[in-house]
Amino acid sequence: MRRTRVLTAVLALAAGLLAGGPPALAAGTPAAVPKAADTYSWHNARIDGGGFVPGIVFNRGEPDLAYARTDIGGAYRWQESTHSWIPLLDSVGWDDWGHTGVVSIASDSADPDRVYAAVGTYTNDWDPGNGAVMRSTDRGATWRKTVLPFKLGGNMPGRGMGERLAVDPHDNDVLYLGAPSGHGLWRSTDAGVTWSKVTSFPNPGNYAQDPDDESGYASDNQGVVWVTFDESTGTAGSPARTVYVGVADKDNAVYRSTDAGATWERLAGQPTGYLAHKGVLDAENGHLYLAYSDTGGPYDGGKGRLYRYATATGTWTDISPVAEADTYFGFSGLTVDRQNPGTVMATAYSSWWPDTQIFRSTDSGATWTQAWRYTSYPERENRYVMDVSSSPWLTWGANPSPPEQTPKLGWMTEALEIDPFDPDRMMYGTGATIYGTEELTNWDDDTPFTVRPMVRGLEETAVLDLASPPSGAPLLSALGDIGGFRHTDLTKVPSMMFTRPNFTSTTSLDFAESDPDTVVRVGHVDSGPHVAFSTDNGANWFAGTDPSGVSGGGTVAASPDGGRFVWSPEGAGVHHTTGFGTSWSASRGIPAGAVVESDREDPETFYGFKSGRFYVSRDGGATFEASPATGLPSGDSVRFKALPGAAGEIWLAGGASDGPYGLWHSTDFGQTFTKLPGVDEADTVGFGKAAPGASYQTLFTSARIDGVRGIYRSTDAGASWVRVNDDAHQWGWTGAAITGDPRVFGRVYVATNGRGVVYGDPADTGGGPDPSGACEVTYRVANAWGDGFQADVRLTNTGATSWDGWSLTWSFPAGERITQLWNGAHTQAGAAVTVRNTDWNRTVAPGASAAFGFTASGRPADTGPTAFALGGRPCSVR
Repeated sequence: MRRTRVLTAVLALAAGLLAGGPPALAAGTPAAVPKAADTYSWHNARIDGGGFVPGIVFNRGEPDLAYARTDIGGAYRWQESTHSWIPLLDSVGWDDWGHTGVVSIASDSADPDRVYAAVGTYTNDWDPGNGAVMRSTDRGATWRKTVLPFKLGGNMPGRGMGERLAVDPHDNDVLYLGAPSGHGLWRSTDAGVTWSKVTSFPNPGNYAQDPDDESGYASDNQGVVWVTFDESTGTAGSPARTVYVGVADKDNAVYRSTDAGATWERLAGQPTGYLAHKGVLDAENGHLYLAYSDTGGPYDGGKGRLYRYATATGTWTDISPVAEADTYFGFSGLTVDRQNPGTVMATAYSSWWPDTQIFRSTDSGATWTQAWRYTSYPERENRYVMDVSSSPWLTWGANPSPPEQTPKLGWMTEALEIDPFDPDRMMYGTGATIYGTEELTNWDDDTPFTVRPMVRGLEETAVLDLASPPSGAPLLSALGDIGGFRHTDLTKVPSMMFTRPNFTSTTSLDFAESDPDTVVRVGHVDSGPHVAFSTDNGANWFAGTDPSGVSGGGTVAASPDGGRFVWSPEGAGVHHTTGFGTSWSASRGIPAGAVVESDREDPETFYGFKSGRFYVSRDGGATFEASPATGLPSGDSVRFKALPGAAGEIWLAGGASDGPYGLWHSTDFGQTFTKLPGVDEADTVGFGKAAPGASYQTLFTSARIDGVRGIYRSTDAGASWVRVNDDAHQWGWTGAAITGDPRVFGRVYVATNGRGVVYGDPADTGGGPDPSGACEVTYRVANAWGDGFQADVRLTNTGATSWDGWSLTWSFPAGERITQLWNGAHTQAGAAVTVRNTDWNRTVAPGASAAFGFTASGRPADTGPTAFALGGRPCSVR
């Protein structure tokens, strides 16, 4: 169910998002991005997950410190106090969009404040920029970057193998990185600042998923795929003597150095015919566990084995839980219980049907039990209970026949980790979420344990289109891989994605401007119609019918009265219909593949764009005529919208660096367009509620204006612009869609390619607390390091009435400065700090609390802040 993640990026590239490679950064030099001209608070419209999580890493030196990596959506840190994830790479900008793909992550157990991420999305020409190693000394709050002389592939085949990046447990200035594409093994001896190739390493790998793939995607050599240190060798301050390395080579998969990487040898007697996805060492018992598959994953894999290698004697033991003849899957997820090292677990990552499988052994692999088993086929018995009440859409609205169940235990389960400090906690990644349990040892007593999503805060959907109707739900989304959602409350996970029909990806949606209950969406589907309609604002859907030849979603438009629709699907030309798509007629005068939109006032008028030409229909989409307008972008990287409430008024964004690029405006049904001065580049355009006292709707765009990329807002019809995001909130590529909210001034919804739907509000909105309300503040420094610290704050309503919004202020006593804050929005001027509520914690009942946390630079004062005020009134300090 993750196949279209590749297509999302390819389509984005085909649409011209790449204006050139990212500028190379000198080692240790942070990129400079101008600050925002307006202060916004940013949040996700909650979906919780929605994408493949190929890696989870626990720090082995500090409890409750864990990281997760995604293939296109950045990296996250676990926040134990809220049981949620904090995004760490939102600062990645447009030009470096590929650095949102994380191929590996490493947490330094000797110095838990250090964390490293190897980033880069594709190794072929889809991503023009090289990969990089990012390093942080404040747990990912801030980063420095070293660009590598080759590419990395966070969204390439084999991305679930690993970890490719590892920190030496005895000398934490030493790191290794396994590279793809034949680039071999690399090493840093200065904590990731500089890197050099380990020339003595003998094998750069030779396995490719499909050597004949001309795109370079499946034909890339998957390379060196994991590094594992034997911490029982070496002493503090000196590099570990023994290092194991996995290579994508079915005949020579595992190598070892016993002299700290000076020389290497192929492990004798190792199995052949498989790739070693993971190598996990139990140093206490002298066992190297290896999970093998016949392919690199994450989708494929038909055979696999588990092996145990005795590091002292060189003995190999096949410890596979099932006979080779009975496998139809490969093994990948692999973990050892560090509190009970004889306990090992593994996953059948490529068992798609009827479900994934998880295996557990408490005797070093001599015997195994499994998460579920057949009783009398097709009936099965589970050791676990699934509770997806926090993310109910994980059932997919399905009602499968046994032995399938919903929700599934998972698929693409390549990440599996037991908390090294808590044998009861396990997390594992799937193609859609992170699942976990805090009752794992119940497994060994044959007592059911509960598996729940452990994914809050991790948002990983690729967003293809957005709509904010003037009534009904505030947000409708078109998403890759999981279809899309109707958000009636941005702070809550919707109960279900769009169903009946379920699209694997929704590529376009629209609503009738004068009748927002009428909604249409189109998308990709394995079988059945590619178009669906709703008459209740997207709450329920019914399928339309396809014109002949349709192979994919394309774009779709609804007339303002909901009586006509125009569809430009993949595989067929543009078509139009009246009613709900029971029959379609071919439109004349417009080429296949055109992007289509509707006028928001005139029900007979539709528009199209293709290859530099603008097209207009004044008869409901039956016939189109090419506009005489010239000077528009020559390619197909264009998105345009008609302004609600003004017939014939159109805004058009798009272009490429080798031709016209910017923002255009028409007030005569597209017969002429005027290019806006000062907008260097623009890729999306959307409308929101007019500013107080303004007569024109607010414009939003993802653009480069005055040389600075960002999210921009105009309240005067494009005469002037302010940037509303900042250097900490960029989210890589944001060129797919943008829209304001017609009911809330200043609110903007931004489509990202892997970080879900991001929305922003002016930070000074949201009201304040009851002026008569009493309050109490608890301020606690949770962690401190040389040049920074982490603090947790709890604000309690000790009054008699509820708060509907709150604003807490204080001053730092010692020059501290906040670098990252979660569960709130903050501003800081000198020592003075203001933290405001988010949408989901704005209401605080009497006796209840709102909590937030932050990381800050500087040394925390011994006493911390001693005075806090809520809406200008002092709070007691506990």
